[in-house]
Amino acid sequence: MDFELDDATLWNPSNGAGRLFMRQIEVFEAELGLPSGIGQGKYWGDPSTLEVDPVLYEQFVHHLVAWHCGTGHQVILALSEGFVATAVALARRAGIEVAVPEPEADPRRGGPRFDVQVPAGPRSAPGAVADALTGRAREMDRWMAY
Repeated sequence: MDFELDDATLWNPSNGAGRLFMRQIEVFEAELGLPSGIGQGKYWGDPSTLEVDPVLYEQFVHHLVAWHCGTGHQVILALSEGFVATAVALARRAGIEVAVPEPEADPRRGGPRFDVQVPAGPRSAPGAVADALTGRAREMDRWMAY
C-alpha cells in the first residue's frame, strides 16, 4: 500500500499493516465524528494507493491527539496509543505540525465526565500521556517504510 500526498509517498506499509491502519481510521472517524482525509481521491480504482488530503487530515489528527491526551482511562489509552502515534508520524511526514495540547484542568473538579474508569485508580498525568505519545510517534516514524 502507498499513502500519497501529491506525488510523494508518505508511507509504504505492508498490505496487512495498511489494511489494519485503515480499519482503525474508520473506527476513529466514527469516534470523533470527523473524516480523516485519507481515501482513494485521484487514485480511485487502485485500492493499494491512498491519497492524504492534508487539510482534512490535519483537522482529524489534531482532534485525535486532543481526544487521546484528554482521557484518563487506562484501557482507552492502551487501545489507542499505537494508532494515534502512527497517525501523528504520518501527519508529520505530510508536513503537518502536530502539537500535543497543554494539559487541561482536572475533570474531576467539575464539569461532565465521560469514559469514567471503574475501578478508579491513579490517573495518568496529562503531561505523561503527551510525553509518551510524542516518544511513541518518533519511534513509529523510524519503523514506517517510505
